[in-house]
Amino acid sequence: MDILSKLFGSSGIVKILRLFLFNPEEGFEPKDVVRRTKVDTDVVRNELSMLSKIGFIKRKAFYRVVEDVARRRTEAQVKKEPRRKRVTGWGLNEQFPYIKELQTLLIGSAPVWSRDIIKRLKRAGNIKLVITAGVFVGDLDSRLDILVVGDNLRRPQLITTIKDIEAELGRELRYAVFSTPDFKYRLGIYDKLVRDVLDYRHEKVIDRLGVL
Repeated sequence: MDILSKLFGSSGIVKILRLFLFNPEEGFEPKDVVRRTKVDTDVVRNELSMLSKIGFIKRKAFYRVVEDVARRRTEAQVKKEPRRKRVTGWGLNEQFPYIKELQTLLIGSAPVWSRDIIKRLKRAGNIKLVITAGVFVGDLDSRLDILVVGDNLRRPQLITTIKDIEAELGRELRYAVFSTPDFKYRLGIYDKLVRDVLDYRHEKVIDRLGVL
């Protein structure tokens, strides 16, 4: 990220570019971009204006779910189809001439992050095993991006770390967290989720269990 930030001028623009490149069919309001990238509102406003002028993004209308917070929702209301409204935001311009090149550079650089994963996760507890797959190895169709095994894990800290990585990556991560006994049990019964990770391309960032 440091190298890319210097190349593009800031870490904020890198996060915003990744957000649109990783989610080419989605639309985002400015507040969505702020929330997903954790970039300052003024920076987001300026970068979106610049990206619009060069044709990287374009105006896009889409629907979003609206939560009715004015009154308490009954059980019957919860079961109803959620209310949606049409909004206007920004989406990737598929006609932008350098999309492929940017995808190769910005998405292709994601695997180097796996070497930094353990530094981020170790604050969450006694980590025994971390496996990266999916986006970290260039396989966007994988069922999981991160598999974590540990004991006495602090879930709030772990989730916060995952959210921070998502903000930098520009993509929501698919992850699973197991205790050591639970993981060993799943491994022993050839659990489908575990096998779908281990039988396809993945990287062991840390393995203190010695079971793989």
